[in-house]
Amino acid sequence: MARAGGGKPAQGPLRCLVTGGAGFIGSNLVDRLLAEGHEVDVVDDLSTGALSNLAEARASGGSFRFHNLDIRDERLTELVQRRRFDVIFHLAAQISVKASVDRPVFDAEVNVIGSLAVLEAARQAKVRKVVYAASGGTLYGEPDGSDLPIGEHLPHAPLSPYGVSKAAPIGYMATYRKLHGLEFTALALANVYGPRQSPHGEAGVVAIFAERLLQGETCTIFGDGEHSRDYVFVDDVVDAFARAARRGGGLVLNIGTGLETTTNHLYEVVAAAAGSSAAPKHGPERPGDLRRNSLDPDRASIHLGWKPWTTLEKGAAAVLEYFRAPTARL
Repeated sequence: MARAGGGKPAQGPLRCLVTGGAGFIGSNLVDRLLAEGHEVDVVDDLSTGALSNLAEARASGGSFRFHNLDIRDERLTELVQRRRFDVIFHLAAQISVKASVDRPVFDAEVNVIGSLAVLEAARQAKVRKVVYAASGGTLYGEPDGSDLPIGEHLPHAPLSPYGVSKAAPIGYMATYRKLHGLEFTALALANVYGPRQSPHGEAGVVAIFAERLLQGETCTIFGDGEHSRDYVFVDDVVDAFARAARRGGGLVLNIGTGLETTTNHLYEVVAAAAGSSAAPKHGPERPGDLRRNSLDPDRASIHLGWKPWTTLEKGAAAVLEYFRAPTARL
């Protein structure tokens, strides 16, 4: 069994499965893996993802296959056994905190039972490794300000059903590693933003601001706007996933910038990129919103050789460019 942190990784193309690969982060990861010469299959039930996100991948030829499939479907095991993947990148999830509060059983069915189904399929097919998209924004709960940026040594203390359901698979993965030799790396993601993010969800604040500013609509900031988050660009996140295919075995690694950005400042940056001087309006504070959050990326630097490189200004400009393009699919 590989020791934590991994030794020198094997080289050469991999056969990869990306669950949730038609989504925002997943589709960007698919493009990166194909560009590196890997063979890529995608499993997605298209409940939130879109085939338009995979336009480039579908045009790439025989190295790409798409499967319209729920991760809880028993056919997943058949697929994994037939295709004999080297690595599974597990990004499929129910991602709404509100939905997790309203429908906690459904949330657990997708995020816990679905993840367990992925692990069972991987175990039975003798897949080498699972790379898991964990939620760095909910994993550690509401930390004390003195603990920011958050290190991986802090206990897991999620405050919502969504946070609990995204944390639970990490325990299963650690157990599968001990019992079955199935390697894993869990990437605890900060607030990811970038091209292809939907402006219609609750989490994509950069996309929401960008779309509304371009349409001449007023943006709403909830509360006083001094809530802070760690915003990390999708290309940087995808780079971490690609590196984790062969590194970081048995570890939970924070993928963030280590920087706090308030909602007020974020709006100023996106508005400047949009060339807008419009002022936002303020709405009531949303119950359950964390006050502050940022993730220390030093451990990922050590074990993956990863560091974020995209500034918020450059990232916001890329989002605006995406939404200005006539081919953008919302």
